[in-house]
Amino acid sequence: MYIKSTPEKELTMKELEHCLQASQPSVAGLAPCMEKFPIIREMQKEKEVVWINPGLTEFRADVENCGLTIKDIEDAEQRLLRFAPFIMKCFPETGPQNGLIESELEFIPSMGRTLNQKYGDILQGGLLLKKDSHLAIAGSVKARGGIYEVLKHTESLALAHGLLKEGESYEKLASEEMRKFFSRYTIQVGSTGNLGMSIGIMSAAIGYQVIVHMSSDAKKWKKDLLRSHHVQVLEYETDYVEAVKKGRELSDQNPESYFVDDENSKDLFLGYSVAAKRLQRQIDRLGIRVDDAHPLFVYIPCGIGGAPGGISFGLKQIYKDNVHCFFVEPTQAPCMMLGMVTGLNDGISVQDIGLSGLTQADGLAVPRPSSFVGKVMRPLLSGAFTVQDEHLYEYMKMLMNTEKIFLEPSACAGFQGAAFLGQKEETLRYLRERHLADKMENAAHIVWATGGSMVPEDVRSEYLNH
Repeated sequence: MYIKSTPEKELTMKELEHCLQASQPSVAGLAPCMEKFPIIREMQKEKEVVWINPGLTEFRADVENCGLTIKDIEDAEQRLLRFAPFIMKCFPETGPQNGLIESELEFIPSMGRTLNQKYGDILQGGLLLKKDSHLAIAGSVKARGGIYEVLKHTESLALAHGLLKEGESYEKLASEEMRKFFSRYTIQVGSTGNLGMSIGIMSAAIGYQVIVHMSSDAKKWKKDLLRSHHVQVLEYETDYVEAVKKGRELSDQNPESYFVDDENSKDLFLGYSVAAKRLQRQIDRLGIRVDDAHPLFVYIPCGIGGAPGGISFGLKQIYKDNVHCFFVEPTQAPCMMLGMVTGLNDGISVQDIGLSGLTQADGLAVPRPSSFVGKVMRPLLSGAFTVQDEHLYEYMKMLMNTEKIFLEPSACAGFQGAAFLGQKEETLRYLRERHLADKMENAAHIVWATGGSMVPEDVRSEYLNH
């Protein structure tokens, strides 16, 4: 069953307190919330649901509650270009791209045909895969935001201490002398896996002391990989939110420590947003048109919201109302959908409605969303989907069989959007109301693959035999 949320209504604080207090002894006490937002009842039952954002508005460049513009994205892009010689020196695998950490965009027609065979010709237009699953250094989308924030902090330190002069090549930061300087400082972050890998690997390469606080959801191989780079991994038996809390507390005790705040960081957000400008060049090279007659649909896996939020923000700045961004979350951890449905953002957790937050999609196992991203996405996001773990594995095997491309399960979440767009009542209504229904043959659909290339062979086999 797929149901539509009620028109945009935010809970008052009194109503919120009533709902959350009632939810402690029994989720049945959430009845007042269910009346306002009946979709929550379906989320409670771990059903795959579709939500269309009633707050979506005509695009405005000066997004309210954001304070960021296309100029901020351009500034972030220039910073990454300045660091390119350093990145190429430390990570020779980035040499073919001159020190840029970027992934391919490619058509996956066989996967598209298989989805149509399975669901009944629901996908019109071209299907493409954005392979952030194969980004250099960290093998996931987190190589964008995580690495960018570390590099920005590094630039700030180097400039403040006179280690860099205007016009100098940033390659000098790769020297042993510089490593010795940065070893005086510590970088810390809370993570379920991929963000920790991107920050840990890059920070260690620069010379920082690195501590990654990982929740119980994190896969063992990711912890092992970090330790092989001399990163200290602290493990917690609790969830992601607790790992972040403990990490922040420990970092605050050290004046030389910098904490990467995945919940509210604008630097992470901007690092992800640079992907949009680079994607635009790839789209142009492939001869894909994006305009009023040629809509672009993008489906991105979502955890706390930083990566999909930053990417979507960048895409909306470029393509405005001609791009339609959708997030996809696990049925056990739909934190961004829950926060946006209620308007409470980080004021509500999936555990408040009786969900565990536990999922095989470890990178998406987040119970409470970013407040910053939820507010920014209010006028920009087209909608969201949820997906059961078993279907993540189905999409993973389908892609491997049709295109010979391996992704980790959480990275396959975007395929749920491509599969659902043309068959569900809510999305079909969305297409009709925006006069898109008769343009779908000219549409392009991009599924954003967020991780997988660094998964060890034995774990790949385990996934594929799941």
